[in-house]
Amino acid sequence: MAVWDDLVGQTKVEEQLAAAARDADALVTAHAAREPAPEASKMTHAWLFTGPPGSGRATAARAFAAALQCVSPDRALGGSPGCGFCDGCHTTLVGTHADVEIVRTDLLSIGVKETRDLVRRAQLSPAGGRWQVIVLEDADRLTEGAGNVLLKAVEEPAPRTVWLLCAPSLEDVLPTIRSRCRHLTLRTPPVEAVADVLVRRDGIDPETAQAAARATQGHIDRARRLATDERARARRSVVLKLPLRVDDVGGCLKAAQELVDAAAEDAKQVAEEIDVKETEELKAALGAAQGGRMPRGTAGAMKELEERQKRRRTRTQRDSLDLALTDLTGFYRDVLALQLRSRSALANTDVRDALERIARDTTPERTLRRIEAVLACREALDRNVAPLLAVEAMTMALRG
Repeated sequence: MAVWDDLVGQTKVEEQLAAAARDADALVTAHAAREPAPEASKMTHAWLFTGPPGSGRATAARAFAAALQCVSPDRALGGSPGCGFCDGCHTTLVGTHADVEIVRTDLLSIGVKETRDLVRRAQLSPAGGRWQVIVLEDADRLTEGAGNVLLKAVEEPAPRTVWLLCAPSLEDVLPTIRSRCRHLTLRTPPVEAVADVLVRRDGIDPETAQAAARATQGHIDRARRLATDERARARRSVVLKLPLRVDDVGGCLKAAQELVDAAAEDAKQVAEEIDVKETEELKAALGAAQGGRMPRGTAGAMKELEERQKRRRTRTQRDSLDLALTDLTGFYRDVLALQLRSRSALANTDVRDALERIARDTTPERTLRRIEAVLACREALDRNVAPLLAVEAMTMALRG
């Protein structure tokens, strides 16, 4: 299985990356033989992958990183890098390659300190003799200061370092950084392609895979989770009942509270799974006796961990809320499609009765205002408005 097989519905991007990987391999071969570098190479030192959620930005970046580190002997016989089986490909894809740093964050932002550590790492020569690759999956979460730190490294890269940045759109990255990167745009994969992947790679039955792919409108990770996680299906079911519960003020406030409480419960579950383990590991690393007191001078490290865990809980709660709001937007999009008698396929066919009821009782103009209310709630959460306040304002705006 080639590394590109995980890219779903991205034929054009795959072709561009495969061509760049071949040129990168030629550069490494020429360098090892002390020959002149090939001219007109499609390889460059900085790449920016953009596309909507679920399009596979990070997947494309990791696949390209694996192709750059490919050591398959077939390359000498004319084969393309990115076999998916050799040590270079395998260790990159599982995250253990010495020359590939994959950076993702479960916090709200990436700060200056973390970025400086990355820049120092980028100055090192590759241990395996090929490329030093930095994959930054959340480039849109760089603070302004962190972006300025990264800019210097992208402007003056080390000879064998490659930066692979991922963000939802060009506007999410500093203009000075994006102007120095080669830009690749990924599209939302077709529903049929996502369903096929779920069947072939995850062993999900075709009917469930098709329903999950359709409900998530081509978002691969969400479709996989919806098809395999009963709790995810239950939460989605609750969200899709919300439009029928906002007929009065009391119903609006109750629905908002339940939505926020469900997101907080998600954050609590993540904390229970991760926080205790992290805390115990840090205590052991700092030399604390089993069940005993912490050594002197370690309070600062423990406080820093607690702050990080608190920020992660906030991020998890907001991500859970955002997922619910995405489902709600899809619901009203289906209502609008029915009202306008569009031929586009409905995403939420499992609640068609509710869709038809609301479509019959309201107007397209009202539906558009409701969609705008959901989008305004998402923007408010991005601006750090208190979740309950933002969701209450939305449910009141959704009231019939």
